[in-house]
Amino acid sequence: MYRVGVNLLFFVCFKFTSIFVFDMINMVRCMDRIGIIFAMKEELEEFLKLVTLKQEYKIFDLSFFECSYQEQDLILVESGIGKVNAARSTQILIDHMEVDAIFNIGVAGGVSSDVSVLDIVIGEKLVQHDFDITAFNHPKGFIPNVGDVFIASDAYLLKVALDTKTDYPVHTGVIASGDIFCSESSMGQKIATKFQALCVEMEGASIAQVCFLSHIPFLVIRSISDSPNEKNNELTYEEFLEESSKRVASFLKNIIENIK
Repeated sequence: MYRVGVNLLFFVCFKFTSIFVFDMINMVRCMDRIGIIFAMKEELEEFLKLVTLKQEYKIFDLSFFECSYQEQDLILVESGIGKVNAARSTQILIDHMEVDAIFNIGVAGGVSSDVSVLDIVIGEKLVQHDFDITAFNHPKGFIPNVGDVFIASDAYLLKVALDTKTDYPVHTGVIASGDIFCSESSMGQKIATKFQALCVEMEGASIAQVCFLSHIPFLVIRSISDSPNEKNNELTYEEFLEESSKRVASFLKNIIENIK
């Protein structure tokens, strides 16, 4: 009886482990349908130039663009600026489009001295710099249902991105998100120091949180369009928005070519 029980336990454990490993392999390999989120029209338009548009339709007043590139099916959406808009679009992609993975690309403001305008930043980890429940003895940025300050990007997508060649300088590190356009150097320095962030934007970390909770692989990639300074950085932002959008769009296209 003891031996039967041990054998049964072994079988159950082996079966569970096999299913888990099989599911993890499938999670890595089955990325035939990819969602891509853009905060702004300018960012979306640069990527649309690189792919074949099949059809366009609306869900809840959001425009979705069903495209293809090589053998990949791509679903593009302009979410609008800010964390709530980005999170909403992410969940729609997951629930209605049944995507296998999600990318978020666009522009960002550099807050580290290591990055320059037009450089590319791959988000190894994401953080919401304006999420604050420190009154309950949690560190700044800590999210209860995530259980940490940072959300790590998908390891497979991160590796593919790091292995992808480009002519532009590429950095890997923390991307910080918050519902504010960071235009003051003091704020940028504070975010960089607190979270060791390379750049700051307004959507990525909320997309990361939704993907984390829904078990969807994700990666956030940004091109630096401006850096917070004592003057208003809107001029720098406007000047480099188009070129930054082109660079990050081209980089993502190259990444998609390498996804197996």
